[in-house]
Amino acid sequence: MNQFADEDVIAHVLAQCRTIAVVGMSADPARDSYQVGRYLQQSGYHIVPVNPTYAGSKILGESCHATLREAAEAMQAQGRQIEMVDCFRRPDAMEAVADDAIDIGARCLWMQLGVINLAAAGKARAAGLAVVMDRCTKIEHAYR
Repeated sequence: MNQFADEDVIAHVLAQCRTIAVVGMSADPARDSYQVGRYLQQSGYHIVPVNPTYAGSKILGESCHATLREAAEAMQAQGRQIEMVDCFRRPDAMEAVADDAIDIGARCLWMQLGVINLAAAGKARAAGLAVVMDRCTKIEHAYR
């Protein structure tokens, strides 16, 4: 275990969290967020793109939402719940994302490679969410 990710937590959330909001997802196939989202989708996860730049459009055939809260409302209308919040945002944006993840009832806050915010992680853990920081969902899933 390192300070940012417990291997058992990673294995558990990848097995249990099947609906994933990809916060900061790009429509550009060259971007990491697009590639990770595509990989997760092809691996059987339901992805929910979240990016105000692309709100109202579709990315990988899925409706993109401006905010995590809007995405959660849309999923709720479909009888689904966002279980994991996979973040491609700057570290300084993560406390607000953690607040939203808590508010929507997510089970996991996952911060991608290079995204480290200890305050956001502490806040999410205190609210009962699993937290992974500085790890890539695609790499971790492919590794298992």
